[in-house]
Amino acid sequence: MIREELEEYLTRENMSINHFAEVTKINAGTLSNILNGNRPIALQQLDRITSGMGLTDGYYYDLYVDECFFHAAPDWRRLGPFLHRCAELNKLECIEQTTRLMMDNLSYIPLLFNMAEQLLHAGKSKSAALLYECIAESEKMQHSERLALCHYRLFTLGISKDQNRNLLIAAQFESFVDRLDECYQFDAINDLINAFAALRRWDKVRELAEKLKVKATIHYELNGRMKPEETKKQIVFYIMYAYLELGEAYFYFENYESALHFVSLYADCNWVKEPNADEMIIIHQFQDWAEGNRYMYQLMAGKVEVLPNYVEYISTRENEIFSALCEIVIAANRFDINIDFVLDQYKSHFMYQEQSSRIGKINEQYTDDRYVSLLADLGIYYLKKKDYERGLGSVLDSFAFAIEIRSGYGMLKCAGLFEQYRSFASDAAIHQYKIYMGEVQKLNEKKIGFTGSYM
Repeated sequence: MIREELEEYLTRENMSINHFAEVTKINAGTLSNILNGNRPIALQQLDRITSGMGLTDGYYYDLYVDECFFHAAPDWRRLGPFLHRCAELNKLECIEQTTRLMMDNLSYIPLLFNMAEQLLHAGKSKSAALLYECIAESEKMQHSERLALCHYRLFTLGISKDQNRNLLIAAQFESFVDRLDECYQFDAINDLINAFAALRRWDKVRELAEKLKVKATIHYELNGRMKPEETKKQIVFYIMYAYLELGEAYFYFENYESALHFVSLYADCNWVKEPNADEMIIIHQFQDWAEGNRYMYQLMAGKVEVLPNYVEYISTRENEIFSALCEIVIAANRFDINIDFVLDQYKSHFMYQEQSSRIGKINEQYTDDRYVSLLADLGIYYLKKKDYERGLGSVLDSFAFAIEIRSGYGMLKCAGLFEQYRSFASDAAIHQYKIYMGEVQKLNEKKIGFTGSYM
């Protein structure tokens, strides 16, 4: 027990209670009562005792959980400050142990949820996630809005570079979307669309974009704007974003006529009623995207004559260069177009970097997936030109990044390309390829399945 640890310390250091009281700024009588077991240790006193003994902050928190919460009835006046302190010190195991001890008392659930929200907004995401997990487990049979919100928080906190994990948590969360309060539904569907787009699940993107379009349009027609604190973005954003993602889904289904139809819907924003300054920023951004996507869709439909106009379009729009390059390289491979002048002009954009627009940061997972494909497609372009060194080098770069983000689609594509052109590879390239294949084998041994396939 903690008091036994303290007794041993005082004996070992030949230190009196009065001396230790001076060091810790704790009353000597209080210390005596703690040592005699007549008084429980308050959290602030424990921190002072730990510091006075020259130990790291939170050193005795494991014992504190056992003494104060396991062998005694938990009291929120002790639990609340303790959980906050554990979050500050990143003592995640203590948070999990303590929270699970509280789950038998349902009256603590609202208090734990409020604390989880506070920790989330304070940037303590790992600590908050543990609380959300425990609450969700405790309320799994309740079908409550709080349960749905916990799953939404866990979804947003769980999204990472690992596409396998992203697929799992997106699938787990999707069934909870309709249980959320309406103000959360718009952001939740938007986040799910981004997750499935990064995974190339265009059927899910189309389904969710249609749902977002219907919900947002009905709300706008009946209620107009939402209050700024209710959603992350303006309601008109969700309507136009739904059109954009529907267009993108049909584009990847190679239904270019339907894709161009949706471009026209977010290009024409006359339906927005007396747009304010924030809405005008959104309108201008989507109109900009409409112009670029119209060129992109026409190019991929075989109208190669629009390429000069597309290149001219991106020349004055830094934020559009990356996405344009992704499609220009694909078009070059499909229609045997020489794009050396484009590659020379924008070679600095083939280094990975976060993407953004005038209305916010582009989804990181989507950017990751596009970057894997861009490098692989660039490799194909050079290989078709018989520039094997640059071609295989780009394929290997794509392979490395595909492994990093656990993109099964990317790994398979790169492995297939390298095997196809192995006879033209240098010894150094073959050696690097073997290293990457070894990494893939390790993933298989860990039973990490491939993701990222179309449909």
